Amino acid sequence: MPAPHVTPPARRPVRLVAITASALSVLAGCASPAASPGTPAPSAGTSVAAPAPADDTTDRATARDTTLPGVGPTTLAGIPDSTRQVLLATGDGKNAGTSTVALYERTSNGWEQVRGPWPAHNALRGWTDDHRLGDLRSPIGVFRLTDAGGLLPDPGTRLSYDRSNGFSVSGTGFEGEPLAGSFDYVVAINYNREAGTTPLDWTRPLGAEKGGGIWIHVDHEGPTQACVSIAKSHMKQLLLALDPDLDPAIVMGDAASLSR
Repeated sequence: MPAPHVTPPARRPVRLVAITASALSVLAGCASPAASPGTPAPSAGTSVAAPAPADDTTDRATARDTTLPGVGPTTLAGIPDSTRQVLLATGDGKNAGTSTVALYERTSNGWEQVRGPWPAHNALRGWTDDHRLGDLRSPIGVFRLTDAGGLLPDPGTRLSYDRSNGFSVSGTGFEGEPLAGSFDYVVAINYNREAGTTPLDWTRPLGAEKGGGIWIHVDHEGPTQACVSIAKSHMKQLLLALDPDLDPAIVMGDAASLSR
């Protein structure tokens, strides 16, 4: 397989990892079992914090001092003070595989919606506070978004972007839907992964049993193994909107859990 493309010097460098197409199904928490026969479905781990960007003190009115729709004080407390851009993924139920996603930015007036809402899918069995490898549930929590990639060329995102044939996927999902194109665009969710690396990096700081390879990726019209998926056009909008200077994060979980 050709070596992954390295991001041009103008962007933050990405440490690339050589990986075969067959290994991707082991890596990606959202790959369907049909895409990797005999291979356990990976999921994700806990957030690995990226360094907080330098901020003007006035602009850093604490994220916890403002509100997000449906998000309670415990969840808000998990948002880093430096985060001024949040992708809010709200699940329809603790055991449901569907959700709604919207992008918010923190202004002097509080959190304001700037993209969405968009329909989305999450894991087949819904959500969990203690994600484990192959449990078919998406992790609940707040996780930074630092790295992107995909089978297709960089559409112009400000995140580090790894264009690689390693993002190829085939087979069918849980509802018999084709998986091809699901990884045309992905954004890595920093759950049990090393920030600042390609989404294809297999490093698992919490250990393999806690899963990994949890991404935001192109929707294949069915539930995932652990990822969050949205339509291809919405993925492209998201990639163009995410700004590393705003220290973006995803706040994800079922509605009841997020309201805590």
